[in-house]
Amino acid sequence: MSAKKTAGLKQKLLVIVLLFSPAFILVFISTRGCSHQFKQLDDFGVATNYTFTDVKGNEHSYKDYSDQVMLVTTLQPSCPGNCAVSMWHLDQLVYQKLRKKKEKGGVRIISFVTDGKGEPLKDLSSVEAMLYDRVEDYDPEIWILASGDPKKLYDFERNDEKLLREGDEFFGNQAYQELMLLLDRENHLRMVLSGKTEGMIRRMNQHVGLLQKEYDKNEARNK
Repeated sequence: MSAKKTAGLKQKLLVIVLLFSPAFILVFISTRGCSHQFKQLDDFGVATNYTFTDVKGNEHSYKDYSDQVMLVTTLQPSCPGNCAVSMWHLDQLVYQKLRKKKEKGGVRIISFVTDGKGEPLKDLSSVEAMLYDRVEDYDPEIWILASGDPKKLYDFERNDEKLLREGDEFFGNQAYQELMLLLDRENHLRMVLSGKTEGMIRRMNQHVGLLQKEYDKNEARNK
């Protein structure tokens, strides 16, 4: 009699294991047994230790943003109608997402203001007024206007390709004015893309997300 009871109990336990073990395995895999896989951006080396002056006349350097990811562009007083980058897409695809998730260690845009021919401008007031007028909820702490020499920052060369190029095909004959630079928290250049089209700006926004995931993964590993 006891043998029958033992056999019956074993059968019940076996049924329970068969029914619920797949669920336990799935929970284990999803919470402990797997890691997120994603493409890690290339590292093109350390960028120039840039400095600039903001609209209030305050001096800044790269050290002020050592805990943040920086997206570098140019802007001109002729924007948004005649601009080296597509300012409207930069606003809609990048800035509007950043302002909704403002946080320490986040992402900032630095736009060096040039005269259109590649030379820096000291007076940023007209461009600042344009951003307040054209950009929804413009926040100068997220989208920073800069007066300084951007050519030093864009002075990169890789595989005999230079960012500082001249030609009639470029805005103001200066190729760098059309380019966006993605700098990580250590001031390393991680991506360069044209800022002229919606597709390239959308792609840059994806690369910004990849870089943030890289930091999230490293922080999770350290914890």
